Amino acid sequence: MTPEKRKQEQSVAALVAPDILELLQNDPASIAAETEELHPADLADVAELLPRELVLLLLMSLPSARAADVLEYLNEELRSEVLEAMDAGQAAAFLTGMTPDERVDALDEMDEEAADEILEAIPEKERAETERLLQYEADTAGGLMTTEFVSLPETDTVEEALATIRAMARVGRREAMGTVYLVDGRGTLAGVLSLRELLAAAEGAILRDVAWTDVVTALATADREEVVRLTSNYDLVAVPVVDADHRLIGVITVDDVIDVIQEEQTEDAQKFGGLEALEEPYLQSSIADLLKKRSPWLIVLFVGQMFTAAAMGYFQGAIDAATVLALFVPLVISSGGNSGSQATSLIIRAMALQEVSARDWRRVLGREVVLGLILGTMLGVVGLLRVVVWQWFGLYPFGDHYLLLATTVGTTVIGVVLFGTLTGAMLPFALKKFGFDPASASAPLVATLVDVTGVVLYFTIAILLLRGTLL
Repeated sequence: MTPEKRKQEQSVAALVAPDILELLQNDPASIAAETEELHPADLADVAELLPRELVLLLLMSLPSARAADVLEYLNEELRSEVLEAMDAGQAAAFLTGMTPDERVDALDEMDEEAADEILEAIPEKERAETERLLQYEADTAGGLMTTEFVSLPETDTVEEALATIRAMARVGRREAMGTVYLVDGRGTLAGVLSLRELLAAAEGAILRDVAWTDVVTALATADREEVVRLTSNYDLVAVPVVDADHRLIGVITVDDVIDVIQEEQTEDAQKFGGLEALEEPYLQSSIADLLKKRSPWLIVLFVGQMFTAAAMGYFQGAIDAATVLALFVPLVISSGGNSGSQATSLIIRAMALQEVSARDWRRVLGREVVLGLILGTMLGVVGLLRVVVWQWFGLYPFGDHYLLLATTVGTTVIGVVLFGTLTGAMLPFALKKFGFDPASASAPLVATLVDVTGVVLYFTIAILLLRGTLL
């Protein structure tokens, strides 16, 4: 959802909320009729604007199925709070009306004791279905899938299939009604066709004769990033989930895939900013949670910068002898940090899109060596010219040995940019090799590593080139 669209929906909710608040206080019985034209997502936005104690009253004023729809769109914290405030029977009734995957998510978010009590109150059929889904980790295909899909015997005729689908639609909803999956007698996935293809099929045709038999599937244990990749690569609107015996056990719809993409991008962006990924939205995270997520990396980076200070201290004699050297320290180390941040951003994103794999590190290394040298030379020339131009125009008198100083700055920039580029490019591979998330190769981390090297390299080159002149 674009920010503009979200803002528009929130504005609608803000306009409607006062009227609904008045109805809740004076005539709760009319809420259902007055809000029947509102989309459940809009009504959820309204609920989030109401005082906490009135959200439960709003849901209780709606038909059970309608309340279940609204619950699916509530933010996680509010939904858990509302469900835990109900008695187990009422909460179970609402959860039963939710789609299976959303029901599982709601229970996962709640206090374990309250969730168990509510689960016991859910009707046997839905409870068994829920318990089966709860067995899967939340970040796997099994944890994302729904069991509301259309599967038919591959031996059915087109007419039999259409009659069955009509009956399903009349009895209740199915999340993945637009796709029909075919199974054999053992429940093994045998084919797939869209509802449009089914409607266009010749009368009397057998389903297996008109369906696609080359079906893209995800194992229930597959990581959610694999699901995203399959959806993107094959332009799927739903991903069938199978067990180890290739039996169809669920379907992941595209709306859930979009949620995963958003969560993954948010997590990567937070890690790349130099903090651990937040488990809750920012405003729903406590100060203690934010401190816990942000402080470890800040401490690590602070300790890293201590090495930069130590390096500066080690070369204090050179700085005292030629204070002009200190002018170019920020320029030198920032050029390396910037080039490293660029490289790590490119490689992490390429890994996320599977444009680059772990075995490509040598190719990446070769490319980045060339790029680092070219970029370093470009920046080095600019740094060299800065010293020369300032000397020529009297902006800052560097003395008779300004050309040696210019050469020192230019040479150092080449070396630091090359080192920064290689560090930024190779660090994600190293992290992946040892089982860490490549996104942890944050820009601040790369910059800190390059800072120390930049200082050491700069003053080492300065001592070699300027010995007997400025030093």
